[in-house]
Amino acid sequence: KKPELEQEDFLKDRIRDAAQYVPLDNLCISPQCGFASTEEGNHLTEEDQWNKLALVIKTAKSVWNIE
Repeated sequence: KKPELEQEDFLKDRIRDAAQYVPLDNLCISPQCGFASTEEGNHLTEEDQWNKLALVIKTAKSVWNIE
């Protein structure tokens, strides 16, 4: 819902926290929200949305050792 990106280390910490309860191989990462189906939903530019997805991909590659 906000164009500001979380820090990658923050996301990794949240994944590590979740991995205390669920095996890491059973976890995934995705945007909670921020991609509205209507113009009135969220005020994010297309670039903001792509940046969020790029952060998700970068974080996932690092956490799960994906090339």
